[in-house]
Amino acid sequence: MILKLQEDLNAPQLQQLELLRDAIKQIGKVCIAYSGGVDSSLIAAIAKEQLGTNALAVTGVSDSLAPHLRKEAQQQAAWIGIKHTECITNELESPDYNQNPVDRCFACKQELHTHLANIASNFKESQVIDGVNFDDLGDHRPGIQAARLAGVRSPLAELKIRKSTIRDISKALGFPWWDKPSQPCLASRFPYGESISSLRLAQVAKGEQWLIDHGFSEVRVRIQGLGARIELPVDRINDLLIKLRREELITYFLSIGFTSISVDLEGLISGKLNRELSHKQTSYKDEA
Repeated sequence: MILKLQEDLNAPQLQQLELLRDAIKQIGKVCIAYSGGVDSSLIAAIAKEQLGTNALAVTGVSDSLAPHLRKEAQQQAAWIGIKHTECITNELESPDYNQNPVDRCFACKQELHTHLANIASNFKESQVIDGVNFDDLGDHRPGIQAARLAGVRSPLAELKIRKSTIRDISKALGFPWWDKPSQPCLASRFPYGESISSLRLAQVAKGEQWLIDHGFSEVRVRIQGLGARIELPVDRINDLLIKLRREELITYFLSIGFTSISVDLEGLISGKLNRELSHKQTSYKDEA
């Protein structure tokens, strides 16, 4: 299978696409940490193109993965034609995860890559690769460190390929999900230090699914104690407040266990909870 360009790319983007193809081809046999996001889906598609049956996509499944994202990952893998499997991860059993410290993602990825290492060993002694891109290296991402310690490679980051280019390449190759919103795991909706449980993750998943079903494809339901704070893109806030029946929303969110519901007027900002880290660091400096 050779992926055909359906739209034009500029010269630097074409060069990065060819470098990505060459890099994955040189690895030879790969096991992909595959979430179904735009990044890991591009890696999976290029791996299928270049390596055929020597490429395997693996999705880690736990309560922190929204059910609709699991289904989308399955559908996209089938569309690509890559061999796909799932593994059950148990990060919720570890206090390094469920107590939600600032390096929670380290524990999560450590658990995932323990499973992937075993799967990769049994799949032709393959190399584990992931969809971490160059932009990810500039954010608070303890999970990247866990992946590095496990020997995982990140072709997109290695080639300095940014998110915008990944979307452009995906669109040019005709992938229907090229503009799919970024969807971090459900645990990212909890402020650091707020404990995480299967029950509370299910609340978040149900709340977000309800909003998705009512036309809001890009949404976060943030945990605030026992309450829910809804984040939407700024240009969709009025749609929520004016077009959606307020009583219906309140009734549903109360029914799934939230005690209050609010809307964040600043809008959806990925990684917003990481602001707490900079505020704490500033506070420590002031106290010193």
